[in-house]
Amino acid sequence: MAMNNSGLLKGIRVLDLTRVMSGPFCTSMLADLGAEIIKIEMPGFGDEARHFGPYQEDESTYFMMLNRRKKSVTVNMKEQQGRDIVKALVPQCDVIVENFRPGVMQRLGLGEDAVRALNPTIIYASISGFGQDSPLKNWPAFDLVIQAMGGLMSLTGPKGGPATAVGESMADVCSGMFGAFGIVSALFDRERSGKGHSVDVAMLDSIMAMQLTGLSRQLYAGDTPKPVGNRHPVTYPVDSFATQDGDIVMVCFSQGAFRALCRVMEQPDLADDARFKTNDNRNANEDALRAIITNWAATQTQDALVETLQSAGIPAGPVWTLQDLTQSDHVAERGLVTEGAHQKFGKVPLVPQPVKFNGTAHVGEAFVPTLGEHTDEVLGELLDLDHAEIGALRANKVI
Repeated sequence: MAMNNSGLLKGIRVLDLTRVMSGPFCTSMLADLGAEIIKIEMPGFGDEARHFGPYQEDESTYFMMLNRRKKSVTVNMKEQQGRDIVKALVPQCDVIVENFRPGVMQRLGLGEDAVRALNPTIIYASISGFGQDSPLKNWPAFDLVIQAMGGLMSLTGPKGGPATAVGESMADVCSGMFGAFGIVSALFDRERSGKGHSVDVAMLDSIMAMQLTGLSRQLYAGDTPKPVGNRHPVTYPVDSFATQDGDIVMVCFSQGAFRALCRVMEQPDLADDARFKTNDNRNANEDALRAIITNWAATQTQDALVETLQSAGIPAGPVWTLQDLTQSDHVAERGLVTEGAHQKFGKVPLVPQPVKFNGTAHVGEAFVPTLGEHTDEVLGELLDLDHAEIGALRANKVI
């Protein structure tokens, strides 16, 4: 399959030893920008994400989403010959990315010192639960653990209810984004200094760095935030409300917006009601104000109410399902769902990284690799192995 490698990261080659989500999310962002990703997978099994549902026939769609534009090369790193293959690829690459627990790469003979001896200017990026030097570094970590320990669950859910995980793997996603940010920053500096860098990204650090609203209260005022449902913790009405055919959200962040809301509800006197005159008043009398807005919203349809609020200058939107979102005009116009080539299915839907450069968010035709699809290509082109040598490695279960 021909690979289009144009883009901002054209010419950058990444040795990808990651699996599941945080690392693959990171390298998928680099792939969308034109980097060549060589994804190392275990022969016969592959990335664990290949075994996570949902499935299209027997292929994981979860894996497809996370591993677009990557060359799949099967190498058994439990075997010395397999590790030697990975080491031989190191001098050919600009970046190596791994998301094992700290210490695993060293035991494989692929720690930073060993890798840098082979390629002094390489960018060595590690994504882990707690970082390379944390007292918790040896703990296994998955997204739910990090959401719990990172405080995010303590902020999420209905008022007075139990701590609740958000509906997507946010710790994996944000650590993957910070990983890509770190790698691109290190590559930029290497252009100026000629030096390689290590990039250490912890999932816990990443989820903490995303919570500036709550942390501003905690660190400056000693006020520990609690779940408040869909409302804003300090401003009201910023909340969700039910209409006749679906929920909407509205954001009245200013006195002017609240006055506009009172006008569109045809109750302008509420803006001067002593119970609601200021934000502090509205917070103190939230239940009464919520009841008024709830009763009014229940007489409206979702689309009509959103249009009414937006026309009055009040930020508002419908609460969409993923079906609503993916079928929306916005997604179509912005090109947020694309297609990628797949050996088995022909074309599969993908969602690339969303940042647009000169009007384009990604480069060339996307593809999703089957397990080991590019093993012969990569070992032949980069390591100059011939057909017989590759066949012998395969017979010995090294690849």
